[in-house]
Amino acid sequence: MTETADDLSAPLGQDKPRRKRRLRLPFTAMQLLAVLLGLFLVTFAGFAIFNKDPLGGEPMTRIAINATDKPADQKPAAAGHGSESKPEGKHETKDAPKQAGEQKTVTMIDGSTGARHDVVIGGDAADKGDAAAAAPPVMTGIDPKLLEKSRYGMIPAVAGDLKPFNVYAADADRAKAAKMPVVAILIGGLGVGAAKTTDAIMKLPPAVTLAFTPYGSDPGKLAERARAQRHEIFLQIPMEPYDFPDNDPGPQTLLTSLSADQNMDRLYWHLSRMQGYAGLTNFMGARFIATEPAMQPIIRESAKRGLGFFDDGSSPRSIASQAAANQAMPFGKGDIAIDVVPTPTEIDRALNKLEATARQRGVAVGTASALPVSIERIGAWTKTLADRGILLVPLTTAMLKSKSS
Repeated sequence: MTETADDLSAPLGQDKPRRKRRLRLPFTAMQLLAVLLGLFLVTFAGFAIFNKDPLGGEPMTRIAINATDKPADQKPAAAGHGSESKPEGKHETKDAPKQAGEQKTVTMIDGSTGARHDVVIGGDAADKGDAAAAAPPVMTGIDPKLLEKSRYGMIPAVAGDLKPFNVYAADADRAKAAKMPVVAILIGGLGVGAAKTTDAIMKLPPAVTLAFTPYGSDPGKLAERARAQRHEIFLQIPMEPYDFPDNDPGPQTLLTSLSADQNMDRLYWHLSRMQGYAGLTNFMGARFIATEPAMQPIIRESAKRGLGFFDDGSSPRSIASQAAANQAMPFGKGDIAIDVVPTPTEIDRALNKLEATARQRGVAVGTASALPVSIERIGAWTKTLADRGILLVPLTTAMLKSKSS
């Protein structure tokens, strides 16, 4: 063992500890932090430059969309029956965005009964006004001369002396109707529920007129079936109620806040959803139908296209009667809302009142929804109506008799 000079001079019994050699890094902690920060900035810059996401860096929210392929069976509601003091039917819209071609479900609330029904509204055109979104096909049995092409599809038109009101009116013994009291019944809110619409078509006599909303996946097919069973049909036009948007009739509702041109464009969308109807009627619309600057252009356009107009009677301030008279347009108004209280006893009471009104005035019109209890009671009542000296007629016949009397 070799000893150094230091070892020889060190005190005996004391060993000098050897120094441990430390591992030294080629850079300091601050330098390491700077390197990591630089790598992060380079990575972020590369992502921003080369990523093809046009919304990169923008906040995004992912929303689940429940698309519906088929209309639900249980769907909506009466078309705003009852006096102005009663709440009108409303629905709450689920505002999730849709992809092209998908359908949207809304929940409609019957203002009379409070019952909720899911309604499927098909296609993008209702929200976007997109003419390319599959216009409904022309129904069978429709006279092509009474159609005109619009950007949404085919809409009614006049051809010489031919008018949709006359051509699509249901057959009736008008000579007999002129000599005795007559009753007409309009069942509204159809086209959005296949089950209830089919019940109305098959269980009620052909003289009962059926009114279809423009919503549903394919209301035209159901309207076509109704005409095949010799029912006369009307088209319901969604119009603004007083408490809009809390009560919202649906997409493309005619609004008092829109210009005449904007409402006309919406009217054309509704008119294109089906064919073969003799006239129009309001769906809700207590504010709109009472606002002359908004309502006059709609009546004028409907008259120009050879249609009649039926006011369901829910708005006491309606100007529809005067507006229709100015256009020499066939017009009718509801007298009794049959199923405001949807119980057998109250429906029977309303039907008896309708019969009494017909005896007094010579003509009376009742309105109802396609509730099972309504269909059952109305069907039973009509079977014995002729025995009591009252004639059940289509709505168009009652409108013509009212005009002549």
